[in-house]
Order: sequence, then C-alpha cells, then structure tokens
Amino acid sequence: MATLVGLSFTGAIGLTFLMLGCALEQYSNYWPLFVLIFYVISPIPHFIAKRASSDSDAASSACRELAYFFTTGIVVSAFGLPVILARILVIKWGACGLVMAGNAVIFFTIFGFFFVFGNNDDFSWDQW
Repeated sequence: MATLVGLSFTGAIGLTFLMLGCALEQYSNYWPLFVLIFYVISPIPHFIAKRASSDSDAASSACRELAYFFTTGIVVSAFGLPVILARILVIKWGACGLVMAGNAVIFFTIFGFFFVFGNNDDFSWDQW
C-alpha cells in the first residue's frame, strides 16, 4: 500500500511540474499539455504485447521487443515535443525545462508501477 501511495505522490509531483510549465504567469501557454497524450499511450504497447505473447517462458519475443521499440519512440517523442515547441518559440525555454522535469518524473512513475505491480501474473486489483 505504501508503494502505491509513493507512486501517486511522484505522479502528482510530475503533473505539478507540467502544470507549472504551462500556467506560470511568465509562460502562460498551454501547448505543453499535449504531452499528456504521450503519458496515456506509453503503456499501451506493453499491454498489447503482454496480451499477445502467450509464451511467457521465453526470455525475449519479437512482440515484446517491438513493444519496447514503440514505447521508446513514444517516450522520446514526449521529451522531444517541448524542445521543438521551445525551438520554434511557441513556448519559452523555462517552460520547456519544467515540462522535461515533469516528463522525467511521470515516466519514472509509470516505470515504477510496472516494475512493482507488473511482474506478478496473479495480480488482481481486488487486493486493495
């Protein structure tokens, strides 16, 4: 239970960085909120690969490796979007830094969730 609370706390910190990058008076531009799309779609390849690969005894499978590839592309895109927006002067570089810090914290939180709760095959949501 403490792990879930810790992951929730780090997720809230990451979203706070993202909102600060958007809502502070000197930035006041909400274009960086588009990285929320990347937060939502980043675990989807893992879910599909876990459902599609029936041989869980294999050390590696093509489906799982393809899911890692797509997830890496999504995460790199989430870090690249604020840089591109700052480069074309849509957002300021300070907002870009706050969004990048938020990205790091949020993706660490997503990784932590899968590390802690994703390894058990007998995991169910009923244990809370």
